[in-house]
Amino acid sequence: MKLSLGPILYLWPREQVFDFYREAADWPVDTVYLGEVVCSKRNALKLDDWLQIADELAAAGKEVVLSTLALLEAESELKRMRRIAENGRFMVEANDMAAVNAVAGKVPFVAGPHLNAYNHDTLELLHELGAKRWVMPVELSAETLQRIMAGLPSGMETEVFGFGRLPLAFSARCFVARAEGLPKDDCQLRCIDYSDGLLLESQDEKGFLSMNGIQTQSATTCSLLDDLPQLREMGVDLLRLSPQSHGMAQIVSLFAEALAQGSVSSERSEALEKLAIGELSNGFWHGQPGMSRVGDVD
Repeated sequence: MKLSLGPILYLWPREQVFDFYREAADWPVDTVYLGEVVCSKRNALKLDDWLQIADELAAAGKEVVLSTLALLEAESELKRMRRIAENGRFMVEANDMAAVNAVAGKVPFVAGPHLNAYNHDTLELLHELGAKRWVMPVELSAETLQRIMAGLPSGMETEVFGFGRLPLAFSARCFVARAEGLPKDDCQLRCIDYSDGLLLESQDEKGFLSMNGIQTQSATTCSLLDDLPQLREMGVDLLRLSPQSHGMAQIVSLFAEALAQGSVSSERSEALEKLAIGELSNGFWHGQPGMSRVGDVD
């Protein structure tokens, strides 16, 4: 099983993004996903910038994949998506069916986690269109994945979201703009003030969700570190680590060490807990509420 680095889901300053990927070039990840997935207003980096970063990562030996928006609402966004699909150099992660249509039959692609791929028939169709890999929707359990993988099209890889705040939903409304008392069309890109999302608490002051522009995320940070033996046994090909604003080099190292040693430990889990944003959870993987944490490592 290999490690992948998912696309940055937050709005970070331009130089922070470049610095992040300069460091990531030396991390023990095999695949790196690049690009804006959440909001088209976050355009400090143009496609040429992403391609420059992609070239540098490819030169460092990484497989590079360009990710597309998960929610397309305007012709300008379709135009940008088509440019990504037609880049001619790097594989594309299609995060909605318009992107699938743009790459179908032309180049191999990754069926992203935001497609509704929940059964064999859907995966068979995506495979016929050119998908060489699919990323499991984050709300599915290990039991469900086991059934799906039993009928997976031959040669199709499986990737699982293994670390990070879970991307749960998208909306045409910008939650951060609303929280700041701003209209969506004049949001002033206030997402940049929340480098890991805006925490939403329940009435008893417990973390419930995290708002990331038009995206709703979990308040907890999903971690399948303790579940690595099961993931490996099931034959999962890639485990996705979703970037957070600090400690990512150490987080990648913890997962890489666990994979190399073929085991997990309480010390490694405790170290990860100190680095993660919010409490750790793995409920969905175990068929429980997503915010739950199931199992302890001795």
